[in-house]
Amino acid sequence: MIDLHTHSTASDGTDSPEDLVRAAEAAGLDVMALTDHDTTAGWSEAVAALPTGLTLVRGMEMSCEGRGEDGRPVAVHLLAYLFDPAHAAFARERERLRNERIVRIRAMAERMMKDGLPIDADEVLAEAGPAVGRPHLAMALMRAGVVSSVGEAFVDLLAPGGRYFVEKSDTPLDEAVQLVAGAGGVSVLAHGRARMRGRLVSLEHIRDLAGAGLHGLEVHHPDHSESDMRLLQELAGELGLVVTGSSDYHGANKGARLGEFSTSAEEFDKLVSKASGVQVISA
Repeated sequence: MIDLHTHSTASDGTDSPEDLVRAAEAAGLDVMALTDHDTTAGWSEAVAALPTGLTLVRGMEMSCEGRGEDGRPVAVHLLAYLFDPAHAAFARERERLRNERIVRIRAMAERMMKDGLPIDADEVLAEAGPAVGRPHLAMALMRAGVVSSVGEAFVDLLAPGGRYFVEKSDTPLDEAVQLVAGAGGVSVLAHGRARMRGRLVSLEHIRDLAGAGLHGLEVHHPDHSESDMRLLQELAGELGLVVTGSSDYHGANKGARLGEFSTSAEEFDKLVSKASGVQVISA
C-alpha cells in the first residue's frame, strides 16, 4: 500500500516524523511520502526512525496560487517529491513561504488578541513547527475554549472571508512546477477538486501545467467526490499524467486514516522514474 501525502509536527500534523513512520508501518503501508507544508524539516527524523520494510519518499506540499474557475487567483497546493533540498532557488522560495506563514499567523493572532480572545501570538508561533499554519491557531483556540474542535475554527474564524483571515503571498503555480523540476523533483497537483475547501483551480490551468512539466494529479483523496475522482482520472489519462491516491493524513487534526486512499505500484514507479533529485529510502 502506497500513501503519498502525509503531515507531521514539522508542519500541521500531530504525529512527530518518528511517530508517523511507525504509524505507517502499523497501518500496513509499504511506501509513505512525508509532505509537510513548505518545509523539509521532518526528513532527517523520519529517515532515522524508518522501520524495516517501509520505503520513504521525501517530499513537501507547496503553497501556491493558481488560476481559479472564475479566472481569479486561488490557493492551490502542489506536492513535490524527491527534489534536491540544496537547490538554491528552490530553497530560497521555501524559506520565503515559511516567512509568509509567520507574518500571516502573527497578524491573525494579533487581530484575535485585539478582540479580546485569549490567544498569544508569540505562544502560537513558539509551539508550532517550522511551518506554522492556521491549524496551529485552531488548536490554540480549542485549548482556550473558544471552539470545540479544529474544524469549528475553520467554519468562520479562520476560513477565507472569515473574521480573522489574512491572505499570504504564495508561489505562482507555474513557477512552482518549474522550481520542482529544476531541483530534480516531480510534481503532483494536490486535491484539485476539494470543493469543501472553497474555490477550485480551473481545468484549463491544469492542462496548461501538463505542458509546462506537471507530472501527476492526486485523484483519489478524502475530499474528492466519486464524480470528481472520475473527472480527474479522465483528465490525467487525456494529459498523460501519473494518477496518485493519498490520505492527506494529519494525525488528530483530521479524520483521514493512513492508507485511506493509495497509489498503485505501477503509477508510483512512473513517478519515481522521472525524479533525479534524491532517491527513495528503504530501511
